[in-house]
Amino acid sequence: MAIQIMIPTPLRQFTENRESVSVEGSSVGEALESLCTKYSPLKKHLYSDDGKLRNFVNVYVNDEDIRYMQKESTPLSEKDVLSIIPSIAGGTA
Repeated sequence: MAIQIMIPTPLRQFTENRESVSVEGSSVGEALESLCTKYSPLKKHLYSDDGKLRNFVNVYVNDEDIRYMQKESTPLSEKDVLSIIPSIAGGTA
């Protein structure tokens, strides 16, 4: 089934400047794997060397953080939208 993934601005350089990409997958993990297969340079920005999703990469199904669902095993339906949201750090002293 086709899933829409929203790509944040800093990562669009790895997806031919697309703000969204349609991929196949019935779970979050499958959809992200399809995304990384389609755009292989993106993988190192989403996953650590041990194959785990990086801590500073937040993934949402619709408006729900997958960390509070079933993580990468979270099932998807065709109407779901996956969003990749990089953490932003910083501020003033």
